[in-house]
Amino acid sequence: MAGKKSTKLLDFEALLKDQDKDFKMVQILNEKGELVDADHVPDLSDEQLVELMSKMLWARVLDQRSTALNRQGRLGFYAPTAGHEASQMASVYAMDKADFLLPRYRDVPELIQHGLPLYKAFLWSRGHVEGNNYPEDLKALPPQIIIGAQYVQAAGVALGLKKNGSKNVAFAYTGDGGTSQGDFYEGMNFAGHFKAPAIFVVENNEFAISVPRSAQTAAKTLAQKAVAVGIPGVQVDGMDPLAVYEAMKEARDWAVAGNGPVLIETMTYRYGPHTLSGDDPKRYRSEELDEMWHQRDPLNRFRIYLEGKNLWSDEQEEKLTAQYKDEIKAAIDQADNVAKQKVSQFLENTYEVQPQNIKEQIETYRQKESN
Repeated sequence: MAGKKSTKLLDFEALLKDQDKDFKMVQILNEKGELVDADHVPDLSDEQLVELMSKMLWARVLDQRSTALNRQGRLGFYAPTAGHEASQMASVYAMDKADFLLPRYRDVPELIQHGLPLYKAFLWSRGHVEGNNYPEDLKALPPQIIIGAQYVQAAGVALGLKKNGSKNVAFAYTGDGGTSQGDFYEGMNFAGHFKAPAIFVVENNEFAISVPRSAQTAAKTLAQKAVAVGIPGVQVDGMDPLAVYEAMKEARDWAVAGNGPVLIETMTYRYGPHTLSGDDPKRYRSEELDEMWHQRDPLNRFRIYLEGKNLWSDEQEEKLTAQYKDEIKAAIDQADNVAKQKVSQFLENTYEVQPQNIKEQIETYRQKESN
């Protein structure tokens, strides 16, 4: 009679450790503005480094002014972006204008940098249909409100690009909360199977509204969720613009070469509330946690790095800040001058083929609106 085996077939603790070992956070520039990986500094000229910093400063000013405009009642829905500047601006900076952007509601800054006129972004915030009327050459969809839905759309767009023989990619963003949605896996699985050129970005800012990442999943990282669909996944310091840029650039090269999609998790933080629609982050975040992330501020570390290369100064920053404030003021004034929407237009835009009762309502409202 055969003896009983003394060892188990599977060592589950070892399996868990193996899952985590390849997902160490990529970093080039630490929070002190020091290079910790000089071998992989992006091949960016001094002018490009300054341009990237300028875009990050623009994003911070835009967030400050948008918050103020919202409090004044001049904007509608707004999701703060302060703290995300490196993750957002460095990632879109690595993309080509012919690449297709699929943003979520917090990714309006990328959308503007990709080609959306600023005043139209303000109109979108107000719910004005003109905010979704994009220029012909803008390769993007409007910001997605449904959590995770843009990942499925990105898979379809990327497959279309592949079938058309394009050398461009589709790139989509979601937050850590989006990775708990079915669309997250479905989009990546579809794109992975067909080797569609998609880059899936997860901006992990620690909280899905008030729910901490640790309460959403048992996974040690969100990057390793790529393993389930057979695509590469990487975790990047999302407060480090150099690391974000290089990861996105290399991911784009990989996807364009026909190798399929990539998942990039950027470790970042939102300094403000989830949205300005009533969320109070003090109810679920500690002052100590906020302070820890402020010490990692993307603008501070990149500012120190550029100052060390004599590429940035306080005077330069003050001048740009004033310029950006003027541009934002001009854009909100332009949005104010766009004709207000009418009820008849809502009905016309809702129905491509209008039933008789809707036609009657449109005519009724037109008469009222003309008086």
